[in-house]
Amino acid sequence: MAERIFNEIYLAGGCFWGTQRYFDCLTGVVRTEVGYANGNSANPTYEQVKYENTGHAETVHVAYDPERITLRELLEQYFKVIDPTLVNRQGGDVGVQYRTGIYYTDPSDRQVIDAALTELQKQYDRPLAVEALPLANFYTAEEYHQKYLEKNPGGYCHISSDMFAAARNWKREV
Repeated sequence: MAERIFNEIYLAGGCFWGTQRYFDCLTGVVRTEVGYANGNSANPTYEQVKYENTGHAETVHVAYDPERITLRELLEQYFKVIDPTLVNRQGGDVGVQYRTGIYYTDPSDRQVIDAALTELQKQYDRPLAVEALPLANFYTAEEYHQKYLEKNPGGYCHISSDMFAAARNWKREV
């Protein structure tokens, strides 16, 4: 039997610890990995991203089953845990590495992303600050960052526990 191939999207939503945990809670997400995306250096470390202006965004690589959750549904969930009008910050985290962004590898995803952002903009009177770009690069973060909030349940997170509960209870509208 052939291995099932899943779709993928890369989402930057501030600190990647909480963003990863949030997406791990959603039905249809089959795998997540945190890392650094769309920066200007190869194989950066967390310290370099944080202090050396590498231009990377803390990002979650999300592999998902489109039969259980669509890209549009993933983006709707993503928009619930970010303030899309903030530039280079989410929660208490400030810096270019905490910017919001949707990075895609499949050019056909661009139409879905643009439509979702157009709908989202209607809810705000300020311009959105969410990047929507092809993925230029992605480097996996150090192991201690992977599933950080599972390993450290009391760790800092800009996403509330209520939002994690809502994600665990999310069901596709039929």
